[in-house]
Amino acid sequence: MSEKKNQYKRGIIKEFYFSRLLSCADLCEKMDKSLPLVTKLINELMEENRVIENGLAPSTGGRRPLMYSVRADMQYVVAVSMDQLITRIALMDMQNNYIGEVAKVDLVLKGNDESLAILTTAIATFIETSTVDKKKIVGIGIAMPGFVDPQKGINYSFLKAAPDSSITEHISKAVGIPVLIDNDSSLIALAEWRFGAAAKEKNAMVINMNWGVGLGMILNGALYRGEIGFSGEFSHIPLFNNNKLCSCGKHGCLETETSLLVLVEKAQEGLKAGRISSLQGIPYDSPEEANNLIIKSALEGDQFAIELLSEIGLKIGRGVSILIHLLNPKLIVLSGRGAMAGRIWQAPIQQALNEYCIPRLAHNTTIEVSELGYQAEMIGAASLVMENFEHLHLPKIETPRYEGAL
Repeated sequence: MSEKKNQYKRGIIKEFYFSRLLSCADLCEKMDKSLPLVTKLINELMEENRVIENGLAPSTGGRRPLMYSVRADMQYVVAVSMDQLITRIALMDMQNNYIGEVAKVDLVLKGNDESLAILTTAIATFIETSTVDKKKIVGIGIAMPGFVDPQKGINYSFLKAAPDSSITEHISKAVGIPVLIDNDSSLIALAEWRFGAAAKEKNAMVINMNWGVGLGMILNGALYRGEIGFSGEFSHIPLFNNNKLCSCGKHGCLETETSLLVLVEKAQEGLKAGRISSLQGIPYDSPEEANNLIIKSALEGDQFAIELLSEIGLKIGRGVSILIHLLNPKLIVLSGRGAMAGRIWQAPIQQALNEYCIPRLAHNTTIEVSELGYQAEMIGAASLVMENFEHLHLPKIETPRYEGAL
């Protein structure tokens, strides 16, 4: 089969992954290809058991077209979701379902020269112990914090690679599968734009609420990554005269007052000062567990926990007001780990917008909490593979009947 034909088929599979159900006419429009060509390729993909019919589309008054979708078990991707403390690894099918258990690795990135080796071993072990044939895994997508150059496969903040190798080359060589990396906040925005709260929006800001406060931007109907992928460093806007040292080495950044690590620190300080709360005995040596307990207590009505989240929400809202003034988005999505707190965030953020935003600008911006939440980064990592699926170095798709170039 010709490489061009192979690429067209990958393009069809990619479109099905992101859109779920499509007709031949839909695919023609999305791929800018002729109906006879698309119909022929769909028929071949059906013969290969990669694409299936899903019946007729709902009636809109005219002839109802046949709808198609990709088989969920046609192929798989390994999605890796990293933050500065925890790494999760999952196998996902073409409908973003988890296959088997999600592996969790306690992996501290800051100051850890062994982090890349540990990550590589964890991914290789995960693949080796998977019940899925390795040949059906088409790629590994990794979402990670830091200054990530997706094109070069380099993270300038974490995961130091050998001078003559990139992160992507190192891991791909070890496991024999294509690897792609990108900034975690950009991939969370990709997930929200493709499958979540920002779907079909042309201008939206997606805030990644985690151990830092990241930002993914959807501008003019496309994910904006910046010149070399460094856009969205929301954490490091200098907003406070608090003399607190940020992880970036500067003072007074948004992160120093709003990260989930700060949430845990504030809880500890309040309890030591005598605040009465169900948070007594919170495990401060485990930020992840402590954060989960604080959010759980807030959702159950604990006044102190709600106050902690509200205080941080007010300060995040101050940062959001800057985004609104600069970019005038239609939608702000609160996503990532912190989105587990749900609507508790909305009131304090809106209060901050009332205080800091020009009313005419803020009036047309909606604040929503993600339903994908903590899973957004994992879905974004899988989406990274499929976003680049046409150009991955994979074995050619063989067809049982048709040969020759198009």
